[in-house]
Amino acid sequence: MQPQPPYDLHAADDDRPVTVDRREGPYGEVVLRRRGGGDGSGGVFEIIANGCFLMDTSDGRSERLLIRAALDALPAGRPSPALLIGGLGVGFSLVEAAAEARWERIAVVEREAAVIDWHRAGPLAAVTAGALADPRTEIVHADLVEWLCGGPRTYDALCLDIDNGPDWTVTEDNGGLYSPTGLAACAARLTPGGVLAVWSARPSPAFEESLRNAGFTRVRTEEVAVARGVPDVVHLAVRGA
Repeated sequence: MQPQPPYDLHAADDDRPVTVDRREGPYGEVVLRRRGGGDGSGGVFEIIANGCFLMDTSDGRSERLLIRAALDALPAGRPSPALLIGGLGVGFSLVEAAAEARWERIAVVEREAAVIDWHRAGPLAAVTAGALADPRTEIVHADLVEWLCGGPRTYDALCLDIDNGPDWTVTEDNGGLYSPTGLAACAARLTPGGVLAVWSARPSPAFEESLRNAGFTRVRTEEVAVARGVPDVVHLAVRGA
C-alpha cells in the first residue's frame, strides 16, 4: 500500500522535522511530521496533537511492552483472550499484538480519523499494513473515554495509550479516563481476572493509588529506560474475580 496525496514526503537535508500532513478535527489539530530520510532510510515519523508531541517511530519498546506485559499478567491457561488497544498511534502496539497468535480478537479504538488514514493509505502503512490485514483486527473510530462507557462487549486486556500519561493528558476530557468513574468503566469492560495496562511517559504513584482505590489488584509498574530523562512506564492492574 503506497502513500497517497496530499502527503508531503520530501526529505529534509538534515534532522529538521518536515510536516507530512496536518488536519483540523473535533479535538484540535493533529500533525504527522518526518525527521530525516534524506539518506534513504525513510526517516522517523512523529505524531503531534495540539502542539504536544505524542510518539514517534524511533523506538517503540514501551509500546510493545504494553501488550506483552498485559498478556503475561493474564491467568495462566486462559484460552483465546480478547484485547482492546486504546489509541492506534504509530502502530507499534497493534503490530506487537498481531504478532502474537494467542489473541483471538484485537480491537483498536482511535478517535482521530487522520491517524487511521495515515495507517490505512498513508505513510504509516509501512508499519501496520500486515497487522491491519489480520482478520482478528478491528479498527473502531471513536473516542475511547465515551466508548468505554457504552456497549456490553468485554475484553481480557485493555491496553491504553491515548495520552502522555495519567498526569499529562492530550486534551482535558481525557482526564476522565483516570478518574474513579473512568476506571470503573474500564473494570466493567474487563472479564474477571482481566488486565488493565496504561502507558505513561513517567511513573505516577498517584495513579497506582487510584487503581487500588478502584478495586484493582496486583497493581505494579514496569519501566523502560530512555536515552534522557525519566523512564517510560506501563502501569498494570488486574480486575478481581
